[in-house]
Amino acid sequence: MAEAASPHLSLPSGLLELCALLGAPRDSLRGLEQVAQKKGVRNLSALDPEVLSIFVPPFISKEDSQMSSANCGTLGKTRRRSFRKKREKPRPEQWKGLSGPPRVSEPEDVNVPGGVDLLALPQLCFPGGVCVATEPKEDHVHFLVLTDVCGNRTYGVVAQYYRPLHDEYCFYNGKTHWEPSRPVMGAAGCFVPFAVCVVSRFPYYNSLKDCLSCLLTHLKLCKDFEVDNPIKDFAAKLSLIPSPPPGPLHLVFNMKPLQIVFPARADPESPVLDLDLHLPLLCFRPEKVLQILTCILMEQRIVFFSSDWALLTLVAECFMAYLHPLQWQHPFVPILSDQMLDFVMAPTSFLMGCHLDHFEEVSKITPVFQEADGLVLVNIDHGSVTYSKSASDTVDIPDVPLLAAQTFIQRVQSLQLHHELHAAHLCSSTDLNEGRAHRRAWQQKLNCQIQQTTLQLLVSVFRDVKNHLNYEHRVFNSEEFLKTRAPGDHQFYKQVLDTYMFHSFLKARLSRRMDAFAQMDLHTQSEEDRINGMLLSPRRPTVEKIASRKSSPLHVPHRRMVVSMPDLQDIATPELAPRNSSLRLTDTMGCRGSGAVLNVPPKSTYMFKIPEIHFPLVGQCVQAYYADFAALLTKAMGFLAPDNSLLLARYFYLRGLVHLMQGQLLSALLDFQNLYKTDIGIFPADLVKRTVESMSAPERAQAERAPELMRLISEILDKPHEASKPDDHVKNFQLPKKHMQLGDFVKRVQESGIVRDASTIHRLFEALTVGQQKQIDPETFKDFYNCWKETEAEAQEVSLPWLVMEHLDKNECVYKLSSSVKTNLGVGKIAMTQKRLFLLTEGRPGYVEISTFRNIEEVRSTTTAFLLRRIPTLKIKGASKKEVFEANLKTECDLWHLMVKEMWAGKKLADDHKDPQYVQQALTNVLLMDAVVGTLQSPGAIYAASKLSYFDKMRHELPMALPKTSLETLKHKINPSAGETLPQAVDVLLYTPGHLDPAEKVEDAHPKLWCALSEGKVTVFDASSWTVHQHCFKVGAAKVNCMVMADQNQVWVGSADSVIYIINVHSMSCNKQLTDHRSSVTDLIVQDGQKAPSEVYSCSVDGTVLAWNVRTLRVTSRFQLPSGGLTSIRLHGGRLWCCTGNSIVVMTTNGFLRQELKIEENFTDTNTSFLAFQLLPEQEQLWAACTGRSEVYIWSLKDLAQPPQRVPLEDCSEIICMIRVKKQVWVGSRGLWQGTPKGKIYVIDAESKTVEKELVAHMDTVRTLCSAEDRYVLSGSGKEEGKIAIWKGE
Repeated sequence: MAEAASPHLSLPSGLLELCALLGAPRDSLRGLEQVAQKKGVRNLSALDPEVLSIFVPPFISKEDSQMSSANCGTLGKTRRRSFRKKREKPRPEQWKGLSGPPRVSEPEDVNVPGGVDLLALPQLCFPGGVCVATEPKEDHVHFLVLTDVCGNRTYGVVAQYYRPLHDEYCFYNGKTHWEPSRPVMGAAGCFVPFAVCVVSRFPYYNSLKDCLSCLLTHLKLCKDFEVDNPIKDFAAKLSLIPSPPPGPLHLVFNMKPLQIVFPARADPESPVLDLDLHLPLLCFRPEKVLQILTCILMEQRIVFFSSDWALLTLVAECFMAYLHPLQWQHPFVPILSDQMLDFVMAPTSFLMGCHLDHFEEVSKITPVFQEADGLVLVNIDHGSVTYSKSASDTVDIPDVPLLAAQTFIQRVQSLQLHHELHAAHLCSSTDLNEGRAHRRAWQQKLNCQIQQTTLQLLVSVFRDVKNHLNYEHRVFNSEEFLKTRAPGDHQFYKQVLDTYMFHSFLKARLSRRMDAFAQMDLHTQSEEDRINGMLLSPRRPTVEKIASRKSSPLHVPHRRMVVSMPDLQDIATPELAPRNSSLRLTDTMGCRGSGAVLNVPPKSTYMFKIPEIHFPLVGQCVQAYYADFAALLTKAMGFLAPDNSLLLARYFYLRGLVHLMQGQLLSALLDFQNLYKTDIGIFPADLVKRTVESMSAPERAQAERAPELMRLISEILDKPHEASKPDDHVKNFQLPKKHMQLGDFVKRVQESGIVRDASTIHRLFEALTVGQQKQIDPETFKDFYNCWKETEAEAQEVSLPWLVMEHLDKNECVYKLSSSVKTNLGVGKIAMTQKRLFLLTEGRPGYVEISTFRNIEEVRSTTTAFLLRRIPTLKIKGASKKEVFEANLKTECDLWHLMVKEMWAGKKLADDHKDPQYVQQALTNVLLMDAVVGTLQSPGAIYAASKLSYFDKMRHELPMALPKTSLETLKHKINPSAGETLPQAVDVLLYTPGHLDPAEKVEDAHPKLWCALSEGKVTVFDASSWTVHQHCFKVGAAKVNCMVMADQNQVWVGSADSVIYIINVHSMSCNKQLTDHRSSVTDLIVQDGQKAPSEVYSCSVDGTVLAWNVRTLRVTSRFQLPSGGLTSIRLHGGRLWCCTGNSIVVMTTNGFLRQELKIEENFTDTNTSFLAFQLLPEQEQLWAACTGRSEVYIWSLKDLAQPPQRVPLEDCSEIICMIRVKKQVWVGSRGLWQGTPKGKIYVIDAESKTVEKELVAHMDTVRTLCSAEDRYVLSGSGKEEGKIAIWKGE
């Protein structure tokens, strides 16, 4: 390691920005003493406060500062403006009173953080003015939020204490606590307030309050001219404490007499929470809490009032936390001093706070601009919400949607908000810090429950937003979203959807950000939501949903309430219980389940105690402190289990900061580099970049000699242009105003949310432009859009009698209803679901089944004679019924003929290919036909609609059924590209068995299928139901080459960008990366055996092979193949078999060559290379495939020099992949079937070496194969089809 560089002076993530002492000017106090002696203290007017002293880090001596000036400013906080303050240095022997000889003034430069306005700070620290008291008052605190011109916030905690105006030793007549002294004459009974203000970048309200409480015990014992020293020491201590990184590790510091805990934020996306979230629930009824949240969501002009300055900030911050991850975008000033009241006249939205004394004055304020809304007045002391006198006509705050509101109220009433009740059965703690720890644990649990409750409220209100988003074009269709809301909720949503807060929320949804909202949405979504995520056809209410809607008492006044809140459909809605007058828990038996508070235990937290800081504060002492800090962190890391990466990452982060402060830049970079292997989510990219840029040339050269740092430095410095701001715009859907060519039409239809599949939209374009110029005018598009949406709305209103619903499956939906027609089964309406046709008889409503689509044998459109006319008639012959169904559909006949044939063809394809997506696609085609006919309303409309009859044409043009062998072996097909605009190639498949970890949630313990698509996308299916378990998330942006389950908790993903990404199977997050490879990672293998694998081997195309310890994620061995071109590896007999294209080599795990099978020794063609291989240990065989050849070659492991046996594959064009399944080898390829290129699979018996089966089920090349417990084999196809087939293994 290089010699340590000069230490950096300013801790990059230190707690302290500045510390200030504030009070009345000393000149004012001299005059005050004389006035008090003459007129008495009660007649004194308030004084104007000012900053008396200010302390800004770094706090080291000038000698140390000069020594380290080279580096002191590089990694510190951003640029600070200078503030020059005259500091007075009184001589102790002259301190006999406030009026004495003039003191010596000496200017001193102080760098003040840019976000702190020193002119406004005194007013905020004394918001009620500096009021002289006749007797000492209790110390008290309040809290500030300071915002700079860029919107960056800093947070202040202010502690006020009183000192006597005239006392020689300032010990309050010998007493060190606040006991009233006996009455004295003159100014001796005059007490003046002072304030100490701590400003931090982090809202550590409780922690800094505890710190200041400890400081005040020392200040009361000091003489006036001595207070600067303890305040400076106090500020110096805080400046040396880093803020903990996001996660479970909290920092503990001994401030004597208290142990101060600085909590970490839960994750990088969450705010620091160091306050009691139940405070608003103690001040307001749940209904009022909802009203205030609604005002904030609607970005009203809100003013909080209280007689307690501290409550103003704490309660306002609690409401901000309730709405996380939504963020308030407007001015946030929770405390206004008496001189700042005119701020509430601002015309924009804001959230401010005033003393209760100003309530009447503020309530009479009228907006300066007529268009500005009135004020919402929130009285914390009285628990009330009112409006200013000018707001009676301008403020209209609608209610939160009823079901969401009621559930929230029930959950809040279930909370235990009083610690006294919780601790009633506990013995009194005799240790102060132990008692505080118990209280803190209780508060942490309650905070967690409150966060879950408010987050579920947000998810209930905004969950369905995602159904109206188009991610490709970043469009939100607000009009269609509003149509799905209950009529009584429209006003609420209209106002919320027009806010900056909601716009920012939309940006996060369209960027697929996995924040707290998205995680809760995923965690609480129903099985129906999971299935809907895979549907290609438009959503319609299922029979189950119609039934629940009919049984709900809310259905009468709110016909769409259940559609608005699908996750809450089972909630009973009795009259709300009155607020519980008892302090015990309410009886929630009647509302348990959705209504009862979530029993979510808080995540485990850990404490790390920061070492003591010794004074005097010179460079040597500071470096000793950092050395102790680093040693303690190293010791703590030594006690951790190697696989405890969660804590290990936090220790690496903190030790990196400490090494940075010591000037040990290489050690710091190595610690930060280790975050890739432990938790990349907390990697401080900006700090690392500033560190690298600050390094000297010798330091940089030494760092680049370390392989792990060379990659880190190149990533930081060589790609500055790639950090461009991502596209985060949001468009609201609007109908087009210009004529559209095909490309623009595709985009518009996708934006509308009608259909996303590009090929389907191409057919729709052909249908709408039949017989005319190939462009679509705005009027035609508008008519088509309105027709589609009207049909959709009518389907939402379908109400089926109970008698009918008993005959249908619970997941069936009615997609199309005819008008009332005469049939041979009676008069009624023909109804179409995804499964069947049935007649909804009129008069006495009844159900008569016509046929399921599977059982249809013939569909004909004909005419029937009636008097002198011929009436168009639809005839349907079913397999299970002798009588042919006839319906006199008149003008609807041709359309129904097209629709029934398309559904029949789609169902037959689905059965023949074991792919239910065909039915979904057929439904979409049918609904588009209906919309096209409704749009064109011309004689040629039916011909135009026939352009969408895709599967019916396919049935006539192509053979429908698969070969018998394929059909018998194929079990199911799924589409991982469902919902995408185009199919995507399936690059890699991985099956992981279920019930591996008893700690898993039941719903997460099912087997899973991991599917890697293009550009690093990974979709996860629940392999027990083949529904989507986790929609696409990204592992880099390059092609995925391989995946493996390294242990019960980890899936490793090898990428073409040379990184191995590690996915946590519980959280479904990718928070670790292994970056030791220098080129594309091509294969990963684990050790075989009963126990969990302890090693994983990885290889890259440049010939590098690495062995990894799964627990420590460290490389245990490595070697390099000189030839390169390494595509795959296998482990057999303690040897690594490596396929390099030109040869297959057998290596020891230490990298020594043992055998080599060269391709030129077996083939004369120089262009041939090894493509894939498998080892069959039982048969002692090596099976290999070569590029450009349609044969599989088999060598004996006993003698690789012998010529291979050959297994020819008939009609095979190209072999792509192969796997071993028991005593078979499955080969994925591209080949011919009936003269057409298809994806083919050849199943070869390993003993007889003959092809047992040729399987055909993919329209495109079979790109990947994987085995599911040797019972099933899964195959993935190329981008022309992009589907996965599940095959039955033998």
